[in-house]
Amino acid sequence: MNTQKIGFIGGGNMASSLLKGLIASGHPTQHLWVSDTNADTLSLLAEQLHINTSLDNTVVIDEVDVIVLAVKPQVMKSVAESLAESIQTKKSLVVSIAAGISQASLSSWLGDEAAIVRCMPNTPALVLTGATGLHANSNVTDEQSDLAENILRSVGIALWVETEAELDAVTAVSGSGPAYYFLLMEAMEKAALEMGLNANTAQLLVQQTALGAAKIALESAESPEKLRERVTSPNGTTQKAIETFQAGGFVELVAKALNAARDRSIELSKQEV
Repeated sequence: MNTQKIGFIGGGNMASSLLKGLIASGHPTQHLWVSDTNADTLSLLAEQLHINTSLDNTVVIDEVDVIVLAVKPQVMKSVAESLAESIQTKKSLVVSIAAGISQASLSSWLGDEAAIVRCMPNTPALVLTGATGLHANSNVTDEQSDLAENILRSVGIALWVETEAELDAVTAVSGSGPAYYFLLMEAMEKAALEMGLNANTAQLLVQQTALGAAKIALESAESPEKLRERVTSPNGTTQKAIETFQAGGFVELVAKALNAARDRSIELSKQEV
């Protein structure tokens, strides 16, 4: 892995996070490249991370073994088409982290023989606790699959799905998921304020409770259902709150929300960009 030269087309937040994760995992900075249209962005990345930078995408492609496409979805087509010849010549692995851009679209722009891994990371990757779903097309070798997985693992967990269509479910669960937890935290803080707690106390209690619950779930072999039952004393305060959630259709509402997110992901992937 450390001998592979990795190039990023686009130097935004997600690219920056992946670069930091790779460096933290021991990847040599001299083997990392990034290009961007913004010279200030490149200067900042070079200063902070001591990596190679260029305003010219083709310079990066010529230097590396794998390309991470980290540009905005609305410019992906023009960028991909401009890189197609160079990528075909080098037979580079292409890893796309752009939401809503299908492998079929990428293949039509980059060439049918392009080795493409499509990824759906989420924003906690910014703090190296991300969750990413990956799917490879038939041109990707086992060695290339390992490389793509290692890149995304540098910022959290990386899981393969069997079909590209499953990435729409990944989007609904983990891609959009952080916002669901923020919404619950927001609602809990608001309720805490209404019950008389001050803003600082409410915020810290909610945030630490969320962190603690996630940590227990990650470190336990038991299901969330079993963990919930363990902290719910019969006829106690927790049971009363849980019963109130359930009476309001909480489980059904969550399912409805995730299905809506998945369906919107499908719609977006079908749109021309």
